[in-house]
Amino acid sequence: MIAAFSVAPSGTPANGTTSDNASVHHAVAAAVKVVRESGLPHSTSSMFTELEGEWDEVMDVIKRATQAAGAYGSRVSLVLKADIRPGYSGELTAKVQRLEKAIQEGT
Repeated sequence: MIAAFSVAPSGTPANGTTSDNASVHHAVAAAVKVVRESGLPHSTSSMFTELEGEWDEVMDVIKRATQAAGAYGSRVSLVLKADIRPGYSGELTAKVQRLEKAIQEGT
């Protein structure tokens, strides 16, 4: 499966720190670090992180990434989209390659 997800904390962090900056980059960095350390194929863009693997391992990484972001607020918003296609792997890059080929062919 491929999962695309985004996490964003809100509220006051449990440690009581506050910030007048609306950026959530520290929380996102903590979540992306969990993804990178998982060893699963992944890609991060300005709005989502995608990762590929078996259902249980992908969902475990998303859970831990969400918890990591949660350290920066009293609640976390999680947006999740999944492409569940049993028997396929390497689709994180293969889907994009097929798209690029179709564009080049003018389809």
